[in-house]
Amino acid sequence: MSQQPTGIHHLAFMAGDIKKHIAFFSEVMGCPLVALFDMHGVPGGLHAFLRMNDHSYFSIVQLPKVDEIPIELGKTHAGTGAGPSAAGTLQHLAFGVDTDEQLIAMRDRIRSHGVNVIGPIDHGMCRSIYFAGPDQMTLEVATSQEPIDPAQWIDPAVLAKAGISADEAKRFKAPAAYAGPSPVAQPAYDPALPHMAYPKEAYMKMLAVPDEIMTKSASYTAPPVDEPV
Repeated sequence: MSQQPTGIHHLAFMAGDIKKHIAFFSEVMGCPLVALFDMHGVPGGLHAFLRMNDHSYFSIVQLPKVDEIPIELGKTHAGTGAGPSAAGTLQHLAFGVDTDEQLIAMRDRIRSHGVNVIGPIDHGMCRSIYFAGPDQMTLEVATSQEPIDPAQWIDPAVLAKAGISADEAKRFKAPAAYAGPSPVAQPAYDPALPHMAYPKEAYMKMLAVPDEIMTKSASYTAPPVDEPV
C-alpha cells in the first residue's frame, strides 16, 4: 500500500467572484467545470471543481466578504515567480503537460484570450511558460520529458544553504516506510506542531471525537442534483 501521496486530487483557491475564476480556468485554461455546489458545512460558501484529468481537479472557493480582503503583493501574493510572499502562502502554481507541443498549444490558447504569456523558458529539469490568473495568481505551465534525477539536481552547496546535513539529505531522499499499527489513535495536542486555525475550544472538541463518529456526522455524500437533465 502506498505511503506517499500519488498526486494532487485538487488545488483550492479563494475567490471573491467565483464566476470570474470559473470562466478563466474553463475558457482560458481549458478545464471543464464538473461541480458547483454549496460548500459542505460552510454557511455562505460556494465550491467549484474543474477537471484537469480523471484524478486531478482545480477547485475554487467563494466565501462571504472575501472580495473585501485586500491583496498585498509581497505579503498575500508573490505577483511573479521571483517575488516574495508570507511564509505558508502559495508562491506560484505550475500546471503540467506531457510534451513540448502541448506546452506551446497552451501558450497559444492562453494568448488567444488576450492574456500575456512569457516563454517557453528551458530550466533543464523542465520547460515552462508563465502568466497571471485572476486576483494576482502567479501561474505556470511546465513539462518534463524525464523524471528529475536527484543525483544531478540536488546541489550540495544549496543543501548547506538550507541547513540540511548529509544525514538529513539521505533521509529526505529516501523517506522511511511506515511499518507501525493501523489505526493510529489521535495524538495528544502539541502546540509546537502544525494545527488548523479553528477556535481552540472547538478544535479540541473535534480532536476528541472518534474517527468513525466524525466520518458519520460530518460527511456529505449526496450530489446536489437528484436527477441530472
